[in-house]
Amino acid sequence: MASMDVPADVPKRTQTAHAAARSTSAPMLTWVTLALMTTSSVASLRAAPTMAVYGLACVFLYLVPAIVFLLPTALVSAELASGWSGGVYRWVSEGLSKPLGFLAVWCQFAMTIFYYPSLLAFVASTISYVIDPALASNGLYTAIVIMVLYWTGVWVSSRGTKALAGLSSWGLIIGTLVPGTILVVLGIVFLGQGNPSAAPMTASHLMPEWAGLASLVLIVNNFLSYSGMEMNAVHVSSLKDPAKEYPKSMFMAMGLVLLIFILPALAISWVVPADQTSLTAGVMQAFNAFFSYFHIGWMTPIAAVMLVAASLGGMLTWLAGPSKGLLEISRSEGYLPPFLQKLNKHGIQQNILVTQGVVTTVIALMYALIPNVSSVYWIFSTITTQVYLIVYLLMFAAAMRLRKTQPDHPRGYRVPALHLMCTVGLLASVAALAIGFVPPSQFGGGSVWSYVAIIGSGLVILGLIIPYAFLRFRRPAWRSEGSTS
Repeated sequence: MASMDVPADVPKRTQTAHAAARSTSAPMLTWVTLALMTTSSVASLRAAPTMAVYGLACVFLYLVPAIVFLLPTALVSAELASGWSGGVYRWVSEGLSKPLGFLAVWCQFAMTIFYYPSLLAFVASTISYVIDPALASNGLYTAIVIMVLYWTGVWVSSRGTKALAGLSSWGLIIGTLVPGTILVVLGIVFLGQGNPSAAPMTASHLMPEWAGLASLVLIVNNFLSYSGMEMNAVHVSSLKDPAKEYPKSMFMAMGLVLLIFILPALAISWVVPADQTSLTAGVMQAFNAFFSYFHIGWMTPIAAVMLVAASLGGMLTWLAGPSKGLLEISRSEGYLPPFLQKLNKHGIQQNILVTQGVVTTVIALMYALIPNVSSVYWIFSTITTQVYLIVYLLMFAAAMRLRKTQPDHPRGYRVPALHLMCTVGLLASVAALAIGFVPPSQFGGGSVWSYVAIIGSGLVILGLIIPYAFLRFRRPAWRSEGSTS
């Protein structure tokens, strides 16, 4: 790999000024701290059941997107963040155009419309193991839980409470590291006592069985599992030596994320047969099986509470985030009508949250109307991924153009072989978009064209038509930068 130092073509005074700005304007972070921050924002147990159905092949299915998507995203976003503040809107606006910048920030927000229902469906299935495990596959129960928890989250967020700031770090410990470690340790002991694994663990099963594109389609969900690496790139200027320390931080984070994703997925596959694994309740299925085997069934509700607490904490931490970014851009550029720009007395964009809540309620009702909860969960997860991939397509394209049009712009970190890295990321994102339209193998009984129509409609409406309408009908009077009501 080429040297990670800032290239000599950047004027020396620019490098010096940039380093001075870092030393005076931001507290220093160690590269290990940044790695842990990144891990906490990306890693989760929620996706484990999705890959557990592939058994040992989940290792391959996690490694591929890590190499072709996770790594390019992390490194490219670091260069952009170290040169241009303001996040993805600024990056794409500077590199491509302001309308495309709005499209990027809109898609970052729009993906949450489907993300929260799928997240809360996982919460609902987890809670069911405290009440009655049979509820995990009950659509009406799932819909009610989604609506109650989302609107409660809106109410809490609209209060402007400051107590939510530390929830993400506690969520990593309480809801990911501790239960994940317990799951893996119990699984190892379970196998060590001579019990057979539900999924074959031989070398011949390292690769997924080929049965057409449907056998590999679950890999698309892993792209969203890895999304969020770009968020912590804003802290690159807080490192003492970004050019050397940021890559070390990202490789450490990538290793931790892979361990958190792969090992629990394997543990689930050891005890829950693939054809019985629920995409929403798979984690609790494994806990329930292990706890029952070791005669400590009383721990099942405790594990459920830990997972629920972490998921709800993550939801509350994220609920106002993407919408706030959309609001700030819209107030300065007039992208959204005044109604959606209004703030409540706590300075929270309550109208946006309420409008999103109405849509979330409609989506939640689909869980009650469609019999197979896992099918609904998968569809919403896929639409979420499709919409968010638009952000990455724009980000990679903007990074290449900025390197060409503004080569001397000060950057705290420069990606070696940027164009190659961006090309790999672009191709991976396009491939993920295409694969997302192929129904996964466990849903082969349904209509292929119905699945394509649902996914395509979600992508086109959310990712293209709605943002185009906002741009098409925007008015100069919609600009309200500086107003507080």
